[in-house]
Amino acid sequence: MWPLNPAGKLDRKALPEPGAEAVVSRAYEPPRGEVETLIAGVWAQVLKLERVGRQDHFFELGGHSLLAVGVVARMRKAGLEVDARMLFSQPTLAGLAGLVGHAVARVEVPLAAIPQLGHRRRI
Repeated sequence: MWPLNPAGKLDRKALPEPGAEAVVSRAYEPPRGEVETLIAGVWAQVLKLERVGRQDHFFELGGHSLLAVGVVARMRKAGLEVDARMLFSQPTLAGLAGLVGHAVARVEVPLAAIPQLGHRRRI
């Protein structure tokens, strides 16, 4: 039964403080390779954390959709091919790194020069 105030609404002040079981925790596993290390650095900056492990989950660490946009922008600036959809589908560092590692790199294709066509005379 939830504690109620005199008006019959939930009394938030009477709720117990959440314990350690309310926090998701995993054993720290350091990032592997260049891509994971780069992503971990971006996440640590954005989420203001000392370290991020390869099994850490972006949203469980305090990330949300607005921060996800910032993370994606920073990752792109660092040269990684990523979009927000990838982060939402693979929110662990290792999972996202696996997608980024397999992403197709952008290929810059120069604009083809179209020769000027003169007016042709009909014969």
